[in-house]
Amino acid sequence: MKLLGTGFHWDELTPGDTFKTYGRTITETDIVNFVSCAGMLESLFVDAEYRKTHSAMSGHAAPAMLTMSLAEGLVLNATGQGTGLAFLNMEMTVKMPVFVGDTIHVEIEVEESRKTSKSSRGLVKTRNRIVNQNGATVIEYSPQRLMSGSIDSPT
Repeated sequence: MKLLGTGFHWDELTPGDTFKTYGRTITETDIVNFVSCAGMLESLFVDAEYRKTHSAMSGHAAPAMLTMSLAEGLVLNATGQGTGLAFLNMEMTVKMPVFVGDTIHVEIEVEESRKTSKSSRGLVKTRNRIVNQNGATVIEYSPQRLMSGSIDSPT
């Protein structure tokens, strides 16, 4: 019996499986908290007057790492709760900015799922697209994770 709220184990994921997370709207508070915590006190993120006169974009853009971090929260809550062991690496491409008021979700495709040499652990690589409310991909990233196996998986 699978516990509700528990993520997938590596051996329950097959290349080609796809998932879509719930959405999350980016707020001014998200940006202020993130840039303060990370020390990213760049004028583009903290100075409205600077943005009015120097920014190539209209609106308050979120740092790409904030967007990616929020997306990872959506992914972990949807697929990896209690089964993820380590985030090992990733490749990431930022395609366009995300602004206060934008709503993002993540579309996940399993690219690889294989057993490691240790116990019932496995490596899972996915292709994740962070998509805004207009259907545009704002960031693509491909994380590789170490994940636990199901109780029934061979050791």
